[in-house]
Amino acid sequence: MSFRAKRRILSYFEILQSLLLLNDKKHKHMKLVIITAVEEYHNDILQLFKESGINNFSESGIDGYKNIPAVLTGSNWFAANKGATNSILLFSFNTEEKIEKLFDLIKEYNSNLETNNPIRAIMLPIEKHI
Repeated sequence: MSFRAKRRILSYFEILQSLLLLNDKKHKHMKLVIITAVEEYHNDILQLFKESGINNFSESGIDGYKNIPAVLTGSNWFAANKGATNSILLFSFNTEEKIEKLFDLIKEYNSNLETNNPIRAIMLPIEKHI
């Protein structure tokens, strides 16, 4: 193999390595956002996602509980099904910038609510991924 061919292969390898490093650096800034809210806010949350540039996410319907007295849940395990609120849980792996934008939009949205059921959100770092 000629020197020129070896150099070309090395150049391809260097390019590939730098692309992998860039990709790895990009993922180091990835975060996980988890949102819970009452089901009535579903369409509003989708709009907030759209405004913040978050296009990929997952969601699930959940039962939400708030301030259930221990007497009710301790004396009858069927009581745990009473008082549940239809809620949603959404999550997305995304960039910190987009999630920060989402947090700003959620803060604004919550400040205009007339109920005691704000949208809740947390952001977690991604330590490792495959």
